[in-house]
Amino acid sequence: MNSQEENNKNDNPLAPVVVKLTNIIAILVVFIIVLLVLFAIYVPAPKQKPVTEVPVPDENGLFTEAAKQTALTQKENEKYWHAPSETSLNDNPKKEEINYGKDLIAHTAEYFGPKGKVYSNATNGMNCQNCHLDAGTKVFGNNYSAVASTYPKFRARSGSIENIYKRVNDCFERSLNGKALDSSSKEMKAIVSYIYWLGKDVKKEVKPEGSGFKDLAFLDRAADPEKGKIVYVEKCQSCHQANGEGMMNGDKTVYTYPPLWGSNSYNDGAGLYRISNFAKFVKYNMPLGVSYNATQLSDEEAWDVAAFVNTQPRPKKDITKDWPNIAEKPIDHPFGPFADGFDEIQHKFGPFKPIKVKREAMKKVKSA
Repeated sequence: MNSQEENNKNDNPLAPVVVKLTNIIAILVVFIIVLLVLFAIYVPAPKQKPVTEVPVPDENGLFTEAAKQTALTQKENEKYWHAPSETSLNDNPKKEEINYGKDLIAHTAEYFGPKGKVYSNATNGMNCQNCHLDAGTKVFGNNYSAVASTYPKFRARSGSIENIYKRVNDCFERSLNGKALDSSSKEMKAIVSYIYWLGKDVKKEVKPEGSGFKDLAFLDRAADPEKGKIVYVEKCQSCHQANGEGMMNGDKTVYTYPPLWGSNSYNDGAGLYRISNFAKFVKYNMPLGVSYNATQLSDEEAWDVAAFVNTQPRPKKDITKDWPNIAEKPIDHPFGPFADGFDEIQHKFGPFKPIKVKREAMKKVKSA
């Protein structure tokens, strides 16, 4: 029997090779199975691409929402006035005078402030551009775009026809609480030349979009100085300081941030003393850096902080000759007498809607 087995082995010389191959194949199969198990456990399944809608361009051929929003902003900006390019000054024979006028507007205190180059202590130390932002060029920043096109004109406040020289001096005497300039002075001529240059592309009698202040809806209540104080502390005090005194530069020559009340601020005859003007100004321009299309204050905050600031002490001006026709006084002019029967408190703080309604009714009666 052993002999027979020996013969069988001798008859199949490939048997050992087959056995080895079989073993190798078995090992490989086990190895592949282990790899597959590990792959299934540790390798994440491929993410399916989300099904997205085919983007549809707008009428300008723009696809993304960001691009559409940018286009809308640019389109909106195009309808507003913008200052002429400074390159247009290159061939202007009054280039030097115009640039001097711009510097006077931007850095008024350097020429007429505490250590003024022209006159010292001739103003309160504020700059014209504290009220007319970016040297009178900012959209809805009380810019000068409509001055050249609309002056001379009748102004109800004085009850007379005023020219640009009178208007500039009003600012010097009221907002800067200072002295009027000589109309023939180098400085006055430079300021007027700059204002004319800014409005050189505006047609006569036209008030372009973006001039002055942007409209702000009346509140249904009176503006509240106490609420305004909270707004001031939270959003204004860091620049204008706790007592509204503003902040001067290191040389004590110019205000980095202007005073909002106190002896060095605008007096009670200034345009910003009307809370509607102040509310519009801060709504679309403050805190520093905001613009008409990117605001931070709510409407209520703007009205209330205006009420707070304009109840603080400030210089007085003789305004007894202002508004000779009392029927033409603005709704929020804070000093009587008035032709509509409302008292000074409501004229200063509101609510203003009842005053507006009554005045409109009075006009209808008068015209009838």
